[in-house]
Amino acid sequence: MLTAFARAFKTPDLRKKLLFTLGIIVLYRVGTHIPIPGIDYKSVQTCIDNAEANSGLFGLVNMFSGGALLQVTVFALGIMPYITASIILQLLTVVIPRLEALKKEGQAGTAKITQYTRYLTVALAVLQGTGLVATARSGALFPNCPVAGQIVPDQSIFVTITMVICMTAGTALVMWLGELITDRGIGNGMSILMFISIAATFPSALWAIKQQGDLAGGWIEFGTVILVGLVMVGLVVFVEQAQRRIPVQYAKRMIGRRSYGGTSTYIPLKVNQAGVIPVIFASSLLYIPALIVQFTNSTAGWATWIRRNLADTAAPAHIALYFLLIVFFAFFYVAISFNPEEVADNMKKYGGFIPGIRAGRPTAEYLSYVLNRITWPGSLYLGLIALVPTMALAGFGANQNFPFGGTSILIIVGVGLETVKQIESQLQQRNYEGFLR
Repeated sequence: MLTAFARAFKTPDLRKKLLFTLGIIVLYRVGTHIPIPGIDYKSVQTCIDNAEANSGLFGLVNMFSGGALLQVTVFALGIMPYITASIILQLLTVVIPRLEALKKEGQAGTAKITQYTRYLTVALAVLQGTGLVATARSGALFPNCPVAGQIVPDQSIFVTITMVICMTAGTALVMWLGELITDRGIGNGMSILMFISIAATFPSALWAIKQQGDLAGGWIEFGTVILVGLVMVGLVVFVEQAQRRIPVQYAKRMIGRRSYGGTSTYIPLKVNQAGVIPVIFASSLLYIPALIVQFTNSTAGWATWIRRNLADTAAPAHIALYFLLIVFFAFFYVAISFNPEEVADNMKKYGGFIPGIRAGRPTAEYLSYVLNRITWPGSLYLGLIALVPTMALAGFGANQNFPFGGTSILIIVGVGLETVKQIESQLQQRNYEGFLR
């Protein structure tokens, strides 16, 4: 693998792409430490130093922004508005016929959907930026910090609008940087920025576990977490690469004097067909009731029940509901992203068939049956991986941003595998050996 990296840097054009990508990453990390106008930087740092500052309701978004959210910087919103916009457009493609027609138009339709995604990203950035500014002004961003109300000293309308514009512009810049990596770098720009944001929080999280440990100065806990992380990475790689290959045979056709078809291929159905989307959906849905209680500051019975059962990540009700929501959204997302009828019709149109299965409706029913069978272990696997932070909370006293668990490990491994494949394919195009021999 190291030899392949060395060969990649010896290739002039590939070396330029790697260095360009590294330059964009450095620029992105610099932006995550530049505070926006109107913020009292000292008060923010005082609240961040608080032990409970990173375990609030904004922990997930803060992880995706590389720690920039709680520091209220220019890139505070990070890549989250773009991720949300992409998911919304993907869901609307199934509902709105116009978007579905654009998706089938090929590259031109994809470019149009990408443009809609950009517009929606800016709109969501305005909404999320306004919410973040309002939260910072009220002091709810750091509920346990004594100086949380002093984060925004000047609460005038002009300063508030300036803060929202700065964060929206930061989100647009992050989106542009990601597209630059896709066009002029090694590809997968948005995914790489997400990877860097999550990986940037690992050192501080691991060191916090070491400082909180009691055995041998915390080194026993630190080593145990590293070992657990390696085991989980191996497990995630194994499951993410697992797939059910359904064989497809194409009939041989004679057109004039030439013979076409007669080839064999397969349809790869991944065990984890939904990726990390169910975990994000379930986390976001569970955050809504707790966020409402936090903003209303109600003392009613329903608010107390939510604080005790939903806001507390270690509560049995929260764990059970979180697991069930992940399983539900895994089936839901697979159902809307993979259409067995469409696949069966395309196979029938081009003379393809599954051996032993009739073309048309029987093929669609067979694909649906197989997809449901492999989605069960995939959804259970996602639920178990997502509950690792809760087990870490009980075992190591870590917060919900435990580095090797849930959303973070799924994204880190997924993006890492995809990036390695991208570099490997570019190496193989130049007759060099890749990472996988």
